[in-house]
Amino acid sequence: MNDAALGQAIEKHLLALCNEFGNRHVGSPGNKESTNYAKRVLASFGFETREKLFDCMEWEASQNVRLEAGGRNWPAQAGPYSLPFNGEGELIAISTLDELEHADITGRVVLLHGDIAREQVMPKNFVFYNPPHHQKLVSLLESERPAALICATGKNPGTAGSIYPFPLFEDGDFDIPSVTMKDMDGVRLLEHVGSTVRLSFESRRIPSTGTNVIGSKGGVGTPNVIFCAHIDAKKDTPGALDNGAGVATLLGLAANLAHYRGEQRIEIAFLNGEDYYAVPGQMQYLADLGARIREIDLVVNLDALGHRDADIAYSFYGCSDRVRNHAQAAFAQDPVFVEGDAWVQSDHTMFVMAGCPAIALTSSDFGWLCQEITHTPKDATNLVDCHKLATTALALKRFVERIC
Repeated sequence: MNDAALGQAIEKHLLALCNEFGNRHVGSPGNKESTNYAKRVLASFGFETREKLFDCMEWEASQNVRLEAGGRNWPAQAGPYSLPFNGEGELIAISTLDELEHADITGRVVLLHGDIAREQVMPKNFVFYNPPHHQKLVSLLESERPAALICATGKNPGTAGSIYPFPLFEDGDFDIPSVTMKDMDGVRLLEHVGSTVRLSFESRRIPSTGTNVIGSKGGVGTPNVIFCAHIDAKKDTPGALDNGAGVATLLGLAANLAHYRGEQRIEIAFLNGEDYYAVPGQMQYLADLGARIREIDLVVNLDALGHRDADIAYSFYGCSDRVRNHAQAAFAQDPVFVEGDAWVQSDHTMFVMAGCPAIALTSSDFGWLCQEITHTPKDATNLVDCHKLATTALALKRFVERIC
């Protein structure tokens, strides 16, 4: 398939994923349509496909949050996966863990602000990263049982993307109702500490299912090389760069591997849950691999690549000289590729933590995208250069030809 035809095919995939199916958050109808679509495309190019359902949680909330204090209504939104709330209580403000340890918060409405609300709290059961101060915060809150939480936050691009205000808690296993407001509004709300606040909002957790979609070619047994991209997106965002672009690129790669018959087993894995609090697809995939993960030669992860104003940045993690040399040779044929810095905010990290060599591809302005675009409605298809995605798919095909 030539460059122009491949670019058109990739654009078709991208538009379907981001514009036709609806939101791709895990458990949603749009997510299920997306995984079905990916499976059909892989099968059309001769890939042996498989999928396995996992349990997950869809979540819905009313946009009408009523937060009354000092005779006025304050802007706020329901925290993702929060339980609903309708009640009132004395407002108390907490800005540090030390304050929380010594405060009586039982039955009160707690305003979390300042240092304690500067970074998104890792979900209780998130196994890849969960620092002690996050665990302590959750433990203190659960043991003291406040009535509800008001979380005054700013931006936290390292884990929450560019959304403002970011949700301090995004965890379906955390059962204290919470709402989010902007940090500047939290400062103003401090004037009403000690008074009674009224808070009400509707939300519900909905049992659902999701699936990974895996396509394999060549060889037998454990895959030698895995190309992966997460197929899910944050709720209420098109998820074009994060990560429709990665999925569309790998579907383009699949087209170029339609006639692959090598002895090395290649797998294209669309993992479902990178932007979901419990990463269920990733956990299932690792569980299915088990100890066989040590037999994998290489993982290539694509996430947030193809920004129209940036290059394609590749980075290496524990790779041999052979892999580095072949990858650099494959990428050197087009000036759009540059070697970038290491980064951790995607699925390659879980493989690296298990001792598996990896290459990650993203946009060279990944940091700026996290600050301004990802996890928001701004992450739309007009930001994606499908010619760059086609160039990437062709480079990955050259890489396969070199190492397989």
